Amino acid sequence: MTYLGEIALWIALPVAIWGMVLAYAGGRKGRGDLVLSGERSVYALTFLLLLASLGVIDAFLSDRFEYWYVANYSNRNLDTFFKVAGLWAGQRGSLLFWALLLAFFSSIAVWTNRKKNREFMPYATGTLLAISSFFLIVLLFAEVNPFERLDFTPADGQGLNPQLQNYWMTIHPPTLYLGFTAFTVPFAFAVAALLSGRLDSRWIVVTRRWTLLSWFFLSNGIVFGMRWAYEELGWGGYWFWDPVENASLLPWLTATAFLHSIQIQENRGMLKVWNMALVILTFLLTIFATFLTRSGLIESVHSFAQNTTISFIFLGFMGFVLAVGVILVLWRLPGLKSENQIESFLSRESAFLFNNLILLGAAFAVMWGTLFPLITEGLTGEKISVGPPFFNRVNVPIG
Repeated sequence: MTYLGEIALWIALPVAIWGMVLAYAGGRKGRGDLVLSGERSVYALTFLLLLASLGVIDAFLSDRFEYWYVANYSNRNLDTFFKVAGLWAGQRGSLLFWALLLAFFSSIAVWTNRKKNREFMPYATGTLLAISSFFLIVLLFAEVNPFERLDFTPADGQGLNPQLQNYWMTIHPPTLYLGFTAFTVPFAFAVAALLSGRLDSRWIVVTRRWTLLSWFFLSNGIVFGMRWAYEELGWGGYWFWDPVENASLLPWLTATAFLHSIQIQENRGMLKVWNMALVILTFLLTIFATFLTRSGLIESVHSFAQNTTISFIFLGFMGFVLAVGVILVLWRLPGLKSENQIESFLSRESAFLFNNLILLGAAFAVMWGTLFPLITEGLTGEKISVGPPFFNRVNVPIG
């Protein structure tokens, strides 16, 4: 099974790239057959990544210590429960798990829209497969392949970090990943709206449930992480403003703002540019969260950075997404003009916009406090830390 999973992972990349090309080409040429082939590639990709993930789990359960990932995150005495959770316990497996969840949600999005919203599907499918292709390229070519073999087979593995041998660890990361990956679907449909020119509220109607689903999983993932921190880390509380904690909070804040502001676009045809900016920003922050966890640039008890090379790859990807998003919004700017204007500072629209500004202000404060030590060290060479007092002082007045 492990060997089959390894083969499946290598096949997954050309399948994703080929499906992406077919979907985009079908949209450009108005060829429904090409779009359908691209959508079928999503199903094939999901199956291949499921095989790859089962292959990693099988390697853990079979004590295949010739694999670097298994040797570093398991041993013969580790409970079966935690061996299964080994899939997302480290950097390599968690990236594969992320790709699997992304493909799974992509399949659901394609299936549920197989007979409706067809004007969006070529570009939404192509965007989802493009993002999947990025993660597969990282997995296969950035020295984070979970199927990498050692030159020798150790008699036993190093075992799982004792702090990770906790029930909450087995559900906290997967729940967060579900939240992160689910928001890729609203982003993909926003890109589809920009590429297709269908700039009314239809793309928001299509993705509202996806946004709620993402928000639900992010909320629960954060709560589960708080419980794990309380039991294992000895902080004497549930939240310590750790950098990786903050990274999971950022997309939650902007997704909350997005959920509020889309109501104004649906009802009044306003805030179209604002909502496009929010959906792009929230997607970028989900990628930022995985970047921060894996970069090694900021010290955190949650970090499992072992290969800092991929930090630059993720930075490049975020820069590319930002550039494409800005270009598309500027291209479609005339079609994104509001159909109505805010009539009064006491209006419902003003209240929602003020709510958005508060949430974005909190997000900016958290982002600044998280990155300030890194910026200061880069400019002055001095290491400083920004602790809970700063975040509490700034966010309590905002909240």
